[in-house]
Amino acid sequence: MRRIEELVEKAVTLREKGLSVGQIADELNISRETSTWLLTRPKEDMTAPKDISVDWSAIGESAYRLNLISDALSDLVQDRLSEEYYDVEVVVGISLSGVPLGALVADEFGCELAVYTPRKQFEPGKHTEGAFSRNFADVRGKSCVVVDDVITSGTTMEDTVKDLKAVGAKPLAIAVMVDKRGLDAVHNVPVLSLMRVTRL
Repeated sequence: MRRIEELVEKAVTLREKGLSVGQIADELNISRETSTWLLTRPKEDMTAPKDISVDWSAIGESAYRLNLISDALSDLVQDRLSEEYYDVEVVVGISLSGVPLGALVADEFGCELAVYTPRKQFEPGKHTEGAFSRNFADVRGKSCVVVDDVITSGTTMEDTVKDLKAVGAKPLAIAVMVDKRGLDAVHNVPVLSLMRVTRL
C-alpha cells in the first residue's frame, strides 16, 4: 500500500506543476487510466486498474547506464534486421523518455535522429495529433526504427506508426526497454523489447 501512496503523491505533485494526465502517465510509466485513478484518490473499496508502474530512474539518471541500455536496444534491432538487409536512415525517439535512448541508438547506427511528440502530451480537451519536431531529422520517405522506454497501452506506438506511414516513412522495428502489453507487432511493425511484462 505504501507504494500506491507514493505514486498518488507523485501524481498530485506533477498535476500541481501543470502536467496533463497523459504527461503524468508518461512520467510514472503507467496507463492514463491508472494516472486518473491515482489523481482522483478513490475510496478504499474501489479496485485499482490492473497496471504496473515502471521506475527506471536508476537508468535515466546515469548517462553511462543509458548508454548500456541503448547498446542493448541497438543489438536487439541489429539482430532482427540482420535477417534481411535494411538500411536504417532515421531513429525516431518518442518524446520525452524515448529521446535520450533514441539519440544513443541513432549514434550506434550512424544515422539521423527524429523526435515524435505523441498527442497525449498536448493540451487536454483539444483535438490534437502527434507531431514530428522540425528541429530534428525529417522522416518523410525514410526507413526508420522507433525507440521508446515503455509500452503501456500501445496507443502511442499505434499513433507513431500510423503517422510515420502517413508521410511515406518505412518503420522497420519498434525498440523499447519494457513492453507491458506483450505486443509482437504494431500495424505489422515488429516490437522488440528488452523486457516483457506478463500479468498472471
